[in-house]
Amino acid sequence: MQIPSRFSIAIHICLCIEFFNADSQYNKDRDKKHCKIVTGEVLAESVGVNSVIVRNILALLKNAGIVSIFRGSKGAKLARNAEDISLLDIFLAVESMPKNKEIPKSQEIQSSYKENFFTKEYTLFRFHTNPNLLCPLGKNIHTLLDSRFCKAQSVLEEYLKSVNLSALLEDLEGNLAG
Repeated sequence: MQIPSRFSIAIHICLCIEFFNADSQYNKDRDKKHCKIVTGEVLAESVGVNSVIVRNILALLKNAGIVSIFRGSKGAKLARNAEDISLLDIFLAVESMPKNKEIPKSQEIQSSYKENFFTKEYTLFRFHTNPNLLCPLGKNIHTLLDSRFCKAQSVLEEYLKSVNLSALLEDLEGNLAG
C-alpha cells in the first residue's frame, strides 16, 4: 500500500510557503536572504512537478483553510500558524479517501459484522466488498481485520496529528546549519 505523492507534495508546498515568505513566523528573526514571493511557479520548481499539480494541491489546501492564495504576483501564505497545522490536517486536505457512510451489501448480511469500523469519515484501508459469505474465511474476514485496520489507522492519525509544520521547519533549520 502506498499513500499517493499528493501528501508529500502538499507538505513540501506548505513548508515552502512558510520558509520563503518574508513575513512568516519562521522568518521573524532571520536575515531573509532566502525569501521570495511564493508563486505557483516557485513552488513547482522547488517540488519538481508541473505547476498544474501544484495549483490543484493548492486549491485543496485552500479549501481546507490551510493556505491563502493571492492573485497576481502576491503568491501564497499559510492561513494559520505553522504550529497549528499538523501533518494530519494536510493529509485530510489532500487525500481523497473513500467515505464510509454506507456499508456494502455483502457486509450487511453478516450478523457478526461490527459497524464501528465505519464510523470514521474515511478509511485508510480499503476492503474488498464481496467476500464469499459461504466460505468460513470470507464470512469472518471483517471480524478478523476490521478492528486491526481501525487500530492501525488510529495510530497513524495520532502520529500525524503530533507532527506540525513548525517542527519540520526546525528540523530543516538544523539541516541547513549542519
